[in-house]
Amino acid sequence: MKCTVFLLCLRVLKIVCGVAATAAVLFGGLLIVITITEYRPQPQEPALKNVDEGMYQSGALDPAQPLDILSWNIGYCGLGAPQSFFMDGGSMVRPPHKEAVEENLKGIIQTLKQNPVHIYLLQEVDQKSHRSYYINQPEAISSALELPFAYTYNYKAFFVPYPIPPLGKVASGLGTFTRFVPTESVRIALPVPFTWPVRTVNLKRCMLVSRFPLMSGKQLVTVNLHLEAYDDGAGKIAQTQALLNFIRAEYDAGNYVIAGGDFNQTLPGMKERYPLNSDLWTPGIIEPDILPEGWQFAVDGDTPSCRLTNASYTPALIDDAIRKNWPYYVIDGFILSPNITVQSVKTLDESFRYADHNPVKLRILLNP
Repeated sequence: MKCTVFLLCLRVLKIVCGVAATAAVLFGGLLIVITITEYRPQPQEPALKNVDEGMYQSGALDPAQPLDILSWNIGYCGLGAPQSFFMDGGSMVRPPHKEAVEENLKGIIQTLKQNPVHIYLLQEVDQKSHRSYYINQPEAISSALELPFAYTYNYKAFFVPYPIPPLGKVASGLGTFTRFVPTESVRIALPVPFTWPVRTVNLKRCMLVSRFPLMSGKQLVTVNLHLEAYDDGAGKIAQTQALLNFIRAEYDAGNYVIAGGDFNQTLPGMKERYPLNSDLWTPGIIEPDILPEGWQFAVDGDTPSCRLTNASYTPALIDDAIRKNWPYYVIDGFILSPNITVQSVKTLDESFRYADHNPVKLRILLNP
């Protein structure tokens, strides 16, 4: 009897060892694959562009005319009101079916059409991602708006192995859509706060910089950005400093500079209006004195620019009490150089129907 028990234990031990060895081999193989396929962009490289030159409006911008710009993190068309997100405490890795992504994309395009501007700065625009059912969103938006675009990746991974079920393949980035012809559109890398192996399947943040000639001979420089979200805070600080160094240099060179997007940081004057809860995801905080003299933030706090995606927002659309007490943030807006005057800035209340962010619309004048 003792011999039988011993043999049985030996067999169980062999099975356990075999499973552990197989798991170790598979895990080691996965590390090799994600390391070999890691996205390694250069410090600066050209942005991707669509090639339909017929969409462009020839000639330089007239600095005497008001300029309208809209910034919107569209949440890869996967974070509409019915959706949540696992990194914020929600249950979803991606929407349950492709039709949900298509519905969000349709609503986002409709909103963009209803708010025509000269330049759209869009963030979290998926090109070939499992989470958004491989819909080519830059091309879909470009075709619907009949606008050319510059596009660059800030998240590109062959396979993201977490959570369960895994995120899978991701190809996502920043898109600047405009009929004006840029003399240059480039991807400029920002500091990466993560180390191997987490770095291999994480975002590689960047600035999408486009330069537009003006009739005055100067340049308008737009910076489309989406700064770090899930770091310990050091990444946001380093990326913000890199952004400030860049835009200062551009202004010192005589250019007009607009930096817009998702800062993932509470913008000046907003932390009192939208208090943070340390038990939930919290953004960083940008203090107003971070900018040099004459520079300004363009931000609207009357409407929150972002909601927490720890649960579906659908009940909030019909229940005022739920809507009032939801965790909100103001983390989307613009930084403007001293030679630019703000005529208006407004966060459009789209009730987070199609994305977890609301668009922010800006009207400016370029000072002579």
